[in-house]
Amino acid sequence: MNWAVIWSVSFFLLDLVVVVRALTRDHRTPASRLAWVTVIFTLPGLGIVAYFLFGDPSANARMDRRLTALRKELPRVPLGGTPDPELPPLYTQSFARAASLNGFVPVAGNRAELTADSNEAIDWLVADIEAAKGHAHLLFYIWLPDHNGTRVAEAMIAAATRGVNARVIVDGLGSRTLLSHPLWRKMQEAGVECVVAFDISYPLFAALYQRLDIRNHRKIVVIDHNTTYVGSQNCADPEFLIKAKYAPWVDTMLRIEGPVAWQAQRLFVGDWMAHGGPDISEMLDREAPVPEAPGKDSFTAVMAGTGAVQTYEGVPDMIQMLLASAQHEVVITTPYYVPSDALHGQICSAAKRGVRVRVNLPARNDSWIVGMAAQSYFSSFLKAGVELYQFHGGLLHAKLLTVDGQVGLVGSANLDRRSFDLNFENSMMLQGADVVGEIRAQQERFLQSSEQVMRDDVVAWTRLRRLVINGMGTLAPLL
Repeated sequence: MNWAVIWSVSFFLLDLVVVVRALTRDHRTPASRLAWVTVIFTLPGLGIVAYFLFGDPSANARMDRRLTALRKELPRVPLGGTPDPELPPLYTQSFARAASLNGFVPVAGNRAELTADSNEAIDWLVADIEAAKGHAHLLFYIWLPDHNGTRVAEAMIAAATRGVNARVIVDGLGSRTLLSHPLWRKMQEAGVECVVAFDISYPLFAALYQRLDIRNHRKIVVIDHNTTYVGSQNCADPEFLIKAKYAPWVDTMLRIEGPVAWQAQRLFVGDWMAHGGPDISEMLDREAPVPEAPGKDSFTAVMAGTGAVQTYEGVPDMIQMLLASAQHEVVITTPYYVPSDALHGQICSAAKRGVRVRVNLPARNDSWIVGMAAQSYFSSFLKAGVELYQFHGGLLHAKLLTVDGQVGLVGSANLDRRSFDLNFENSMMLQGADVVGEIRAQQERFLQSSEQVMRDDVVAWTRLRRLVINGMGTLAPLL
């Protein structure tokens, strides 16, 4: 009996079975299917392990069922509904696509303030928690037990002590430092209700029934129904000690009052219950909050929660539709750029038809693989006429898109495959010249701290550098 032949045939048949699984899974692009077939066949054994750890585009079967049930059970609009806003015809379809992701509707009468930096965002958040009368709901992908993280935790402890319903969700991977720190237990002991999203306390066991790399990447804050925050800010110092050599982390947050806060609450409640928290759905049985004095500086907005299982292609769809509406200018700020072919093509197409398109990326990226993969798109950007910049004042972590100074997208989602297909993200599409103008001004400040990438810079790359960069680019469907 030739055991070598038996083992070879067995591995081939096992590879074939896993390839069939990869090819028949729904919600996967042809490029992703081809990439996984290549990995499985070229890395016998290891390719199979990699596929089951990182290949299936869902969290786990139990979570899939729970999320599907909650999507049907929880209300999609507040009691009494909301009046239809007057949106410019140019943007109605973009907002319709964003609204379709969770069954929400665009709502007018919101007002916002834009934080100057990460520390100011924490200052405002702590002040809101200290003023909370009914509840304070916080969800962060990364919560560190550093200066800012401790300030927020102590504010939540004080709130719980005075009778406020203080609830916290953190991601099991992103906030693992906090979960092993006494501060986490201190919050629980003080009466703060705490839930861990995608807990990986026992990773070897967890790997048997769930993908370890699907994370809850959202940043959601809701205080007393009326106040919410949206943006890229994690609950941490800008010095970000776990990756200090890339610091400071440069983020953007909007503090918002108005009806759209109900939609942020709906996203939080869904995540809270999906990840094992008790039923708090009664918090949604109320009318949407309305600002006391809405005026010309108010804006229309809709929240969009996306993630594995729920809303495939939601993020790129929203961005592509906004790009299609652009008449004069597009400004994109993102730390990670590994897009779908369709999205990259749409950005280039906007530049080719005469829209001024500017894209700002960090000069140094904390993920060297993603950083190199992003550079594989530089040449096509520049050939299309896109103005490309690299930020040098730290790690530019803000995720912003503005179009013609009138409409924009702000949130936790990066322009990469992970945010598109896997991670749970929250974004807000908004329309209003005042608030979008403030975001656009902040993007301009980021550009002033950036250096423009010129065509000659890319042409001068060595053959070896081009080989490595383009090689990483071929991994884009797996990133």
